[in-house]
Amino acid sequence: MNQPILPSELILNPDGSIYHLNLRPEHIGDTIILVGDPDRVPKVSRYFDKIEFKTQKREFVTHTGWVGNKRLTVISTGIGTDNIDIVLNEVDALVNVDLQTRMIREKKTALSFIRIGTSGALANHIPIDGQVVSAYGIGLDNLLSYYHFEPNEEEKALADAFYTFSKKQHLPFRSTVAMADSELVVQLEKIMLKGITLSCPGFYGPQGRVIRLKSKITADFFEETSNFKFNGLHLANFEMETSAICGMARMLGHRAVSTNAIVANRITNEFSSDPAKTVDGLIRNVLGKLCEV
Repeated sequence: MNQPILPSELILNPDGSIYHLNLRPEHIGDTIILVGDPDRVPKVSRYFDKIEFKTQKREFVTHTGWVGNKRLTVISTGIGTDNIDIVLNEVDALVNVDLQTRMIREKKTALSFIRIGTSGALANHIPIDGQVVSAYGIGLDNLLSYYHFEPNEEEKALADAFYTFSKKQHLPFRSTVAMADSELVVQLEKIMLKGITLSCPGFYGPQGRVIRLKSKITADFFEETSNFKFNGLHLANFEMETSAICGMARMLGHRAVSTNAIVANRITNEFSSDPAKTVDGLIRNVLGKLCEV
């Protein structure tokens, strides 16, 4: 039987807004753009024809507005899959839980989540300042393991293939694979490369960077990534949120996809000379596709 969600589980602020995001249901549209950096929110919303709402709490900045007849919300998540757990659960609660009665709504609302983020390439053929849409996210973290996530056969096959590959690179742990929404991928692959994305639980060791602590991910890993393919797709890039966004969204009944501005290439050791311009190009491309008639 549907029971009210306890105050310790669904925490609300005194004004009735959801705890971390400081949002009420009327504050969001049904298309949610997710960015990591709070400073990137106004870089997206400056292309809105009209901004109707703004708020910020901690690293979570939200702007909602209109492009033509389409209502959009852009939210900063901060860095990492742990923050995705907060944002996806709280945004879902805004549309699928009655916050006054604390009851889950019988009729569910499905949202579209589109990540606009920065990323490093893992293949020679992906150019600096290019753009990638993720067909799959391979989670090197453990977030989805805390939920009853049920991978489909395609996700299981990719997880098995990557496990075999990663064992050779001395990374003997199993990853969880989450697919992006196929319709959103088809819409976006017309204007950018399509690939497989690794979602890492950190920026340094988990991505093979060494300052004082030696990482288990070595140069051999980067040399071998270009040889890994699944269903004709390369292991294209890595970042820190994609697998969680796609997996959480699907479990909650939403659609999700991740787009990535390539600001570094870990094979060639190049870095973009103008990453702000690269990110702006991705923002304009994604908004153009989301709002085209």
